[in-house]
Amino acid sequence: MNYARFLTATSAARKASPIRTMADVLNVSPKSLISLAPGFPNPDTFPFKNATITLGDGNTIQIAGEVMHTALQYSATYGIPELVSWLKRFQIKLHNPPTTHYAPPQGQLDLCITSGCQDGLCKAFEMIINPGDNILLNEPVYSGTLQALHPLGCNIINVPSDEFGIIPDALKEILSKWKPEDSKDPSKNTPKFLYTVPNGNNPTGHSLTGDRKKEIYKLASKYDFLIIEDDPYYFLQFNKPRAPTFLSMDVDGRVVRADSFSKVLSSGLRVGFITGPKPLIERIVLHTQVSSMHACAFAQVMILQLLKQWGEEGFLAHVDRVVDFYRSQRDAILAAAEKWLSGLAEWHVPVAGMFVWIKIKGISNSRQLIEEEALKKEVLLVPGSAFYTDSSAPSPYFRACFSLASAKDMDVAFQRLAQVIKESL
Repeated sequence: MNYARFLTATSAARKASPIRTMADVLNVSPKSLISLAPGFPNPDTFPFKNATITLGDGNTIQIAGEVMHTALQYSATYGIPELVSWLKRFQIKLHNPPTTHYAPPQGQLDLCITSGCQDGLCKAFEMIINPGDNILLNEPVYSGTLQALHPLGCNIINVPSDEFGIIPDALKEILSKWKPEDSKDPSKNTPKFLYTVPNGNNPTGHSLTGDRKKEIYKLASKYDFLIIEDDPYYFLQFNKPRAPTFLSMDVDGRVVRADSFSKVLSSGLRVGFITGPKPLIERIVLHTQVSSMHACAFAQVMILQLLKQWGEEGFLAHVDRVVDFYRSQRDAILAAAEKWLSGLAEWHVPVAGMFVWIKIKGISNSRQLIEEEALKKEVLLVPGSAFYTDSSAPSPYFRACFSLASAKDMDVAFQRLAQVIKESL
């Protein structure tokens, strides 16, 4: 892989911060090292001395002494080394990436901690996109992604999808405008990457099948573009075994994968991680050195201590409990939809995530009905137009999130919504 061709001039020009480099060295050095280099404040002056965190099962996590010093101090930009190591082992166990033992320049697997999934994705976008570059994604797509992409001035090419995700034949048709060898000629402006949320896509709840991923990866290899696999709902798949990931297929070192603890541990801790080829992860780290410097150390320590207490099996057992909860929530909202919206709307059953994408029959645009009429009935939903590049274009869809509301409240909400739809027809 020629990673240099994917980098913007800004990203290519980034150099390691000498101070941050010393900080990274200090974080993995023996205690016998005498440091007079980085400007770390002395943690003995901090007012926080210990913390006890009680878990749902009644067990506790104690943070004190040297662990508290780590939690309160500057940390390595990649992330607290012990947590980075734990996550690398976990990624290898989950996905068995072919790139694990590649040489670094050939795309060796690497990983860094980010301030939530979105932080890593934004840095990946800014690392790759020049104004006028072509990128591929499947609409509808999370509005935060669109808001991150638009200011970068790229040309967004929508790849048609259905309830099973991106349609490979549609992607093949789009790519037929170019020849595979065009990727070596910058003037041809071949697509730089495909962005996709493969499981429980926000807003549709749709998931990409393993067979389609294999076809898409072959096209990525043929036309030499990267795949940005944004998978925050990976652990919220309702069926087992979990679908194979693009990372598990990555023989070329062309997948940048974003994971998050937000949906299974805590959204407020803002701890995510980006996995991908070392030459690209290094660029994200260099960006972080001069922006946030590192993800919150206290949040990283909390998660590390929890993972050490639970182990991999304990974490996955927790994930299973979370999945059981969201499966029950999904079933409740589908029951409410079946009860009140049958004949008025249509939808597909999501196999992952926390969203249902619902199409209202008989109207071309849901915006006024959802933003005004439904709100008057005290029902808050998101109109489908919010998830398209052209947000002014009409859409008959709306997104319903089933993560927070009770089964009773979802039933009442759809009863009220049904009344609004009937009055509008």
